[in-house]
Amino acid sequence: MPIAEVESLDHDGRGVAHVDGKAIFIEGALPGELVEYASYRRKPKYENATTTTVIRASSQRVAPRCRHFGHCGGCSMQHLDPAGQTAAKQRVLEDALWHIARLRAEQILPPISGLPWGYRLRARLSVRMVPRKGGALVGFHERHSSFVAVMDSCEILPEQVSVLIPELKCLVTAMSRPDRLPQIEVAIGGSSTVLVLRHLEPLTASDENLLRSFADQHGVIWYLQPAGVDSVRLFHPVDAAALSYELPDFGLRLNFHPTEFTQVNHGVNRMLVRRAMSLLRPLPGERIADLFCGLGNFTLPIAKLGARVYGIEGSQALVDRARENAERNGLASWCEFGVANLFEATAESFAAWGAFDKLLIDPPREGAIAVVNALPATGAPERIVYVSCNPATLARDAAVLVHEKSYRLSAAGIANMFPQTSHLESIAVFVREA
Repeated sequence: MPIAEVESLDHDGRGVAHVDGKAIFIEGALPGELVEYASYRRKPKYENATTTTVIRASSQRVAPRCRHFGHCGGCSMQHLDPAGQTAAKQRVLEDALWHIARLRAEQILPPISGLPWGYRLRARLSVRMVPRKGGALVGFHERHSSFVAVMDSCEILPEQVSVLIPELKCLVTAMSRPDRLPQIEVAIGGSSTVLVLRHLEPLTASDENLLRSFADQHGVIWYLQPAGVDSVRLFHPVDAAALSYELPDFGLRLNFHPTEFTQVNHGVNRMLVRRAMSLLRPLPGERIADLFCGLGNFTLPIAKLGARVYGIEGSQALVDRARENAERNGLASWCEFGVANLFEATAESFAAWGAFDKLLIDPPREGAIAVVNALPATGAPERIVYVSCNPATLARDAAVLVHEKSYRLSAAGIANMFPQTSHLESIAVFVREA
């Protein structure tokens, strides 16, 4: 087996080494380690590999907590201690800002971290019937595969969901068409645990009785999804309360539908919202835009602090939910909402929304390049807080803001929204030059 000394971690949590001038990306290897590795993909300029033997271990190496780690593709960093994970993600953000945008933040913000286990309150579990593996499989995909991993627990799911995995396998096996049940989506809010069953064939009366019994026995709520996401409906119990989460710093409770986007980690989300408000500094009398506002996660705290806020989102359903949340929290008179495709924003469409003192942007992984390009040369927001789930698109957009739109990168930092994985959430603040 070839041997390599690991130099760093890449954005996917893989160890990076160089052997004979070729970059080797080694899963399961940590910086400073000497490892034997086996390559599974070879290209002229790089190889992808897995660690076979750790000859010299890093002081930050820990024993993975989950017995399925390495086989299940849900996690990639359980072998690195939590502090090391946070530091590695901070470096990923700083490297992206420098290599893509040639920028360094004036201030590196302290990282936001929460519970390392049992934090994931949203998940999409795949379902497959595989008789040679014992029947129904319920879980995440295997690493580098579309196959469903054989698993009976998950350490990043809350305990009340993790223990249901074997029970869900038995339930699926007992149903009339287990081969036509491709997915179970999990959504947790408040004291409620929702399971959304995707089914490609109509359920029989016997199937429905099994679901009711399962819900009553395990204290969960079933929703059914016979077609697209718009077909999702409550099944049992019919009087189930709405899902919700709280932002206690602002005295807010936000309701959501089980298939609507919310952050998977409510604890870190609370800290992230608090950080965003401290960086945005909303003031009474200001008019602030919340772009990609979703169901009001940042909109409502901005309004709570006294500013008038205009939330814009591409989904009518999410805008309706945001408006309902504003009304329920007594903030309707401070909030205005609109539906727009922000990926097609132009200078004209931005001007039509009116002038803003400040701006909060929280886009999906694609980033907000159309929005930053649409900012006016004069009268642009004086301060922008940008929340990102992709450091590469954040860096791309930061380059436009700083090099073309006369902003400076005042501060940036990470929120470890997804411990044990390489995914990272980040936040940056841009201040308009006088």
